[in-house]
Amino acid sequence: MKNIITRSIGLYLNTLALVAPAKAGKRGLEIFCYPIRPALNAKQKEFLEAGKDKTFEHHGTLIQTYKWGNGPTKLLFLHGWQSHTYRWRRYIDAFDKNEYAIYALDAPGHGLSGGTQLSVPLYGDVISKYVDDLGGVHAVISHSLGGFSALYTFYKTRELASPKLVLLAPPGEANEFFTFYKKALGLSARAQRLIINCFHETFGHHPDYYSAPNFASAVKAEGLIIHDEDDNETSVYHAKRIRANWKTSQLQITKGLGHNLKSDLVVNSVVEFVAAGKEKLHNQNQLINQL
Repeated sequence: MKNIITRSIGLYLNTLALVAPAKAGKRGLEIFCYPIRPALNAKQKEFLEAGKDKTFEHHGTLIQTYKWGNGPTKLLFLHGWQSHTYRWRRYIDAFDKNEYAIYALDAPGHGLSGGTQLSVPLYGDVISKYVDDLGGVHAVISHSLGGFSALYTFYKTRELASPKLVLLAPPGEANEFFTFYKKALGLSARAQRLIINCFHETFGHHPDYYSAPNFASAVKAEGLIIHDEDDNETSVYHAKRIRANWKTSQLQITKGLGHNLKSDLVVNSVVEFVAAGKEKLHNQNQLINQL
């Protein structure tokens, strides 16, 4: 049934491309950027309610943010496509709330935030606004599209970059999203071209511009990349390319964890990476405050 619906959407866009090209491009881009919002169960709602912080508006969409802890070191967590902040529960539980202030947000069209659309440029704008409001953060921990968007954000707005950046299972190229979209829907070359043209007109860049390895080459943060050999959503090949271009990063490759990387070993690696050198940073901040 799902395949029939998907192919029906493709047939609709292919037909529209012949009779109403402008509408086909716009409608195709809307569908491309439309996430299916997973329903929250009672356990997830309880956890998110406990961490609810302020909301802020971005182009008419309310963005829900969260906070746990009141420590001096600020962390920001960014989830991926069709996910939400609950995916970070094990990480949030692992950090000492007296040492860290842990922030997170639900991307547009996800979790408890408003909206129905998400793209890397949109996610990047939301991240920029939030990091600026927070006055900067010590580390950003991200998964999948959240990592791609973080790299884009700190490539575009380098003064907001955090000292540390964690990428879990990052994608590599926006072009691959479009290739998958074309194949899944059975789009004609004409329909695909119209959608890409609309993307270019809307966001100011061709999909070629959105390249994680290229963004990473300009990032000065200390980086940790973790990717699984058996990830069937984003290839570990991209993690290796990102690492090659990001001279201040390290790469850890796991096996058998898939795209979601659910493992205490991964959590521990992230906690240890974030904490490394924090005592030195704390002493430097104390010295600055005394001056």
